[in-house]
Amino acid sequence: MINSPQSDPPRAVDDAPSGEHLLQRGLGIGSIVFMVVAAAAPLAVVTASVPIIISVSGSAAAPQFFLIAMCVLALFSVGFTAMSRYVPNAGAFYSYIQRGLGRHAGVGAATLALGSYGVMQIGLYTYMGVATSKLLSTMDIGLPWWTCSLAWVSIVGVLGYRDIELSSKVLGVLLVAETLAVVVIEVGVISAGGAGGLDLVPLSPSEFATGAPSLGLMFGFFSFIGFEATAVFRNEARDPERTIPRSTYAAVVFIGLFYAFAAWAVVEGLGVGHAVEAAKADPGNLVQNLASEYVSPILTDVIQVLLVTSFFACVLSFHNVITRYQFTLATKGLLPQSLAEISPRHRTPSKSSLTFTVVSLVAVAAVAAVGWDPVAQTYMWSSGASTLGLIALMAMTSLAVIIFFRTRVRNQGRWRTLVAPGLSFLGLTAILLLVIANFPVLVGTTTTAVVLGVIILVTFLAGVVAAERLRRTRPEHYQALLHED
Repeated sequence: MINSPQSDPPRAVDDAPSGEHLLQRGLGIGSIVFMVVAAAAPLAVVTASVPIIISVSGSAAAPQFFLIAMCVLALFSVGFTAMSRYVPNAGAFYSYIQRGLGRHAGVGAATLALGSYGVMQIGLYTYMGVATSKLLSTMDIGLPWWTCSLAWVSIVGVLGYRDIELSSKVLGVLLVAETLAVVVIEVGVISAGGAGGLDLVPLSPSEFATGAPSLGLMFGFFSFIGFEATAVFRNEARDPERTIPRSTYAAVVFIGLFYAFAAWAVVEGLGVGHAVEAAKADPGNLVQNLASEYVSPILTDVIQVLLVTSFFACVLSFHNVITRYQFTLATKGLLPQSLAEISPRHRTPSKSSLTFTVVSLVAVAAVAAVGWDPVAQTYMWSSGASTLGLIALMAMTSLAVIIFFRTRVRNQGRWRTLVAPGLSFLGLTAILLLVIANFPVLVGTTTTAVVLGVIILVTFLAGVVAAERLRRTRPEHYQALLHED
């Protein structure tokens, strides 16, 4: 909930006097990219999303869907990074939208972003609990999913409370492990020549035109959610003006090329003519079966373990993103001031981290208490809702970039300030409309889609109402929202 501040908003980190403890500024490009790519959960996407994309699209053109998504988001990154030098705080979507579209839209974006990231995290925790419980059952260890979820929340909470460099190192190790597993499968498929000889049919325009490419493209975009979080780590970057733009481009390109090549290898391993049928028949074990066929049955067991660690890397990354989001909103007086406190020892927003850990523990316990299915209901609902919210925020951000450079800062080059963000706005708006049209498919039923859609809208409007209330009751704080850090 957004609170009206009772006192002046705390000074931003960059303006803090020397006696105050600052956030540590040791994150380089590699560290930030590790955290953002880990949030994308590469192994989970390859083993779970790629088969779904092939199945729902009815096409072997899965690599093209990832490449198109990469191009649109690269265009988004052009305007996003061009504006980053004028938004020197870690608010990401909230900060950009506020600077371009105004305070009301900005605070609405803040509540929507925090809500979208938050529910996504809860859904990931429940899914991860189920995956862990199944893995342990193969070792004759019986634990309910919610016990595993609560344990993971606690572990993530401990790492999130500590120095962020520790999280970065952990994520780096896990990311390398899951990436290597995918590369080994790719090498196995290529070495064997695939199911019927290697070719480029999955990249052909004719293959793209088959089936339902719009659905494949929609799910392809889902796999990139979280890449924009590079800006959230601005306050802890070693050289924000250079680190954030380079990290953003690196994350988008790496994710796009990695997914596209992996999807191509999967299709070739199955055979272009048989890929759709195989994906529809057994999507859950499709990639594991390829690993067993082209490499070794042992790799299948390794993948089961790495899937859990992949989700762990994902939830740890998003925990850090949410923590920094809360911190930035608190420095603006939009959340309780205690969330803006920085640990003198770890030089991180540890209070914010601890707060979200408690929220996560309560949320997971509540899901277990009411008896919701952790995957078919909780994960499906939360992932669908968060995806809709975040794509809407990306489209708003592109529009905000255009308006900002047309009205506030000029003579910065049309490509970075108008053409690229304009193209990304059109692309993201098209994807947003596609998601809305297919929202019942994402969340299960039309009734659920309507309920979640209303909740998303109300979340945004709650921020708008909070901004208006702040304008009327504390105009000096309202004016201070646009003061730069």
